[in-house]
Amino acid sequence: MSSAVEAIYIFNQNNECILEHVYRSRPPTARTLLPLYQNHHRPRPSVINLPDFNPPTILFSLVHSNLLFLSTASFDVEPLFILEFLHRIVDIFEDFLGGPLLANKIESSYDVVAQLLGEMCDAGSVCNTEPNALRDDVVIPGWMDKLLGGVGLPGSAPSSLPAGGLKQQFQLNPSTTGPAIPWRRANVRHTSNELYVDILETLHVTLAPSGRPLAAIANGSIAFTSKISGVPDLLLTLSASGGKLGLEKAIELPVFHPCVRLARWKERPGELSFVPPDGKFVLAGYEVDLMPSVHDLRSWSNAKLQLPLTIEVAKSLGPAGTEFEVRLSIHNTFPGAASSSLAPPRPGLGSKGSGTSTPVFGSNNSSSPMLQDVVVNIPIPNTVRTVIDLRPSRGEAYFTASESVVEWRLSTKAAASPGTATLRCTIVGPLVDSDSDDLANGFQSNAGAGDYDEHRDAYQSSAPEPPKASATREQQESRDERRVQQNTPLMPSSASVSFSVKGWLASGIKVDGLIIDTRKSRGLGEGVKPYKGVKYLTVSRKGIETRC
Repeated sequence: MSSAVEAIYIFNQNNECILEHVYRSRPPTARTLLPLYQNHHRPRPSVINLPDFNPPTILFSLVHSNLLFLSTASFDVEPLFILEFLHRIVDIFEDFLGGPLLANKIESSYDVVAQLLGEMCDAGSVCNTEPNALRDDVVIPGWMDKLLGGVGLPGSAPSSLPAGGLKQQFQLNPSTTGPAIPWRRANVRHTSNELYVDILETLHVTLAPSGRPLAAIANGSIAFTSKISGVPDLLLTLSASGGKLGLEKAIELPVFHPCVRLARWKERPGELSFVPPDGKFVLAGYEVDLMPSVHDLRSWSNAKLQLPLTIEVAKSLGPAGTEFEVRLSIHNTFPGAASSSLAPPRPGLGSKGSGTSTPVFGSNNSSSPMLQDVVVNIPIPNTVRTVIDLRPSRGEAYFTASESVVEWRLSTKAAASPGTATLRCTIVGPLVDSDSDDLANGFQSNAGAGDYDEHRDAYQSSAPEPPKASATREQQESRDERRVQQNTPLMPSSASVSFSVKGWLASGIKVDGLIIDTRKSRGLGEGVKPYKGVKYLTVSRKGIETRC
């Protein structure tokens, strides 16, 4: 199976091709590929097979910031390899051009973009995707070079080799052979030495109508920021409840940056030994299964999932079944929450007697974890005309007809109090000809023909006897049951909640220590005391969903 890239295409939000870079072969043109990609309905797949081409071609796609990235392959190739390369292109473009990545940034910096694409992939073979190594090879013109180039004058970059030729140039500039560590630039210097660890977990939980968990997964990523001089050798230690076995159970399917020494992790799970790149990068990623065991499922409880809140939906309420109620249970208990910055520092965070340690840093260091940005989304069927009489006990709610969704927002203050918050709504169904009353009266009108069909005997001259109270009650109950059945398809079938919590992780993973190995490190300087910080964040982007 080959691992080669044929071409890269980039389209802006107007479906105009702003860049087409061919590495090898003769791939289809951008004008040919775009209609074939758009023929698929949204959400469009990342991998599309095009068997009508000669030879048959596979189309890979990635959408980022209203930009469409396409790549092709006319041979058997690993799909994840091409998709990962597209993600690397986006990350490196944002690193060099600045985020967010926009079409005008690519067009105005095509000289830098062309250098990056040429250095990252040579004749279809991916060779260099590390930002720190690319900065030593890619020339980024300054504002003076752009100004002189705009008027046709040469820039400040040297235009010729030294007097001694190419050999003397390599002797004068040894860095042209590439850094000893591919992911770290040579001769890194910082005035303030800092090390930051950011652990982010995203929740994906699905609950049955009874509240029983169907699936519960947390996807975590460990972001590391290194602003330290020289070549530091670091050791990051992680822990979880249950010790070593608990950590192995918590961290499933781990992925690491190339700088991590895998042998150390396999020998001692939870210890990450590495020489970090300069700046911010993703050190590792993992997946945590939050589902309780089979024994716990028999006596399940949402508290065992360690969720800060749960949601329930009761529908077909009211006499006609036109109302539904959403109940949001808020818990202010966060098991295993990180301690505040006022707590004594853990000894493992020090660097062998030097440096400061901060278990938690951020805007709310001295406060305990709390719910923020709580938003409940209730999708409504498209047949519903509108939703009226929205009555939230906390926060504010509104219905968006264009998206057919009810959105209920709770402020940080409203979500701070534990308890149950409710939202009751009334739906208005589509406009239809209501003939239930006519049927109840004994005839069905025909407006088009101007006559009616009789279902009872002819009218009597004398007034009919008044119906009994029990018969009237039964008719009313029967009419209400029919209305409830008619309005049942108009009820919501699910509800999801979004939120964020600072200073808490659902998996219970913590940072036990961050140590600088002075024996293996080089160029740190004497008396260097780096500032260290750790931050935990759990988010749910419509991640907790309940079926109803």
